[in-house]
Amino acid sequence: MDGHSPLSSAASALPLLALGIGSFGIGTTEFAPMGLLPAIASDIDISIPAAGQLVTAYAIGVMLSAPVMTLLLSRFDRKAALMGLMAIFVLGNLISAVASGYWSLLAGRLITSLCQGAFFGIGAVVATSVVPPERHASAVATMFMGLSIANIGGVPASTWIGTHIGWRMAFAGAGAIGVVAIVAVALAVPSEEGGGSASPWSGLKALGRPHMLWTLVTTVAFAGGFFAVYTYVAPLLHTLAGADDAFVILVLVLIGVGLTVGNWLGGRLADWSIDKGAAIGLLALGLSSLALPVLATSGPGAVIGFFVWAVAAFSSVPALQVRAMQAATAAPGLAASFNIAAFNFGNAVGAAVGGATIGWGLGYGAVPIAGGLIVLAGLAILWWRRAPA
Repeated sequence: MDGHSPLSSAASALPLLALGIGSFGIGTTEFAPMGLLPAIASDIDISIPAAGQLVTAYAIGVMLSAPVMTLLLSRFDRKAALMGLMAIFVLGNLISAVASGYWSLLAGRLITSLCQGAFFGIGAVVATSVVPPERHASAVATMFMGLSIANIGGVPASTWIGTHIGWRMAFAGAGAIGVVAIVAVALAVPSEEGGGSASPWSGLKALGRPHMLWTLVTTVAFAGGFFAVYTYVAPLLHTLAGADDAFVILVLVLIGVGLTVGNWLGGRLADWSIDKGAAIGLLALGLSSLALPVLATSGPGAVIGFFVWAVAAFSSVPALQVRAMQAATAAPGLAASFNIAAFNFGNAVGAAVGGATIGWGLGYGAVPIAGGLIVLAGLAILWWRRAPA
């Protein structure tokens, strides 16, 4: 499957860093609009809900384009494919930065979304190819570390730039990160001819295996439970803990730190055991979600509860990604991109479930309970359909 032997620990650090830079840029541009919506809405004269559709459109774009872009790039050198995807990323962000109105900004966001699923799919294959088999999950976790670190540094920085300089400069800054990522990939990622030994159609056949399909269902359940809570963190804190905006920002930063710690921990757990590592992460996420309605009624409880919840959340991500790649060994990049698509579908499902829970009058305290139950359902599916010995 891979065109070169694993590198030494020191040598493998550079390609993983390059992938992490790309991941950081993608994470920044994906989540930054959530803090820029008021400025965008005011500048181009649209409502906040209409501006919010920019976030939804991006998620749908990722979900639909991930497998398509991976298939289209499956015959190309993976290094060139990654550079091309980041060039699309730069182009989309620059279009967003100079957008004259809502529709041109929406077009820029959709163009940007084309790179994400395929970058993480192909990037996961590259990450696992430069390390020994026993470090595959840690390598994937290192790539995704950029995504979680973006919630600590990139997103707050974009919000600050959008507030003090202008939202257009925030998108331009994300494009600049993309340029750095292109250079990093060009210098650090080994060249490797061909995206894989199998044809795209045989890869699609591999994705139809029951183990792969149930892995995708588990990912949807994980993401659904996670985003049911994450989407409504601010109003949940305002309602249950009586928090002010400054406290909400503090908790959001701590969540970013927790996601980063969880991603690192998840890589180690998955190196130990893919199924058991994923199960531990899902169990911890489900239980911590169920505890949030009690913990979040006080400031200290909210800080502890959401930090533990965030650590638990991303501790299952490396295992689920590697599990998908192992379930379709004929097309690991395609499998990884489909898993990213499943994650984004879960994003939409979770936001809808959280909104419905509130809309039915059950209260914000019921939102983490709904999210926890979805995650525990995913855990049951994982254990029922765990990989054969």
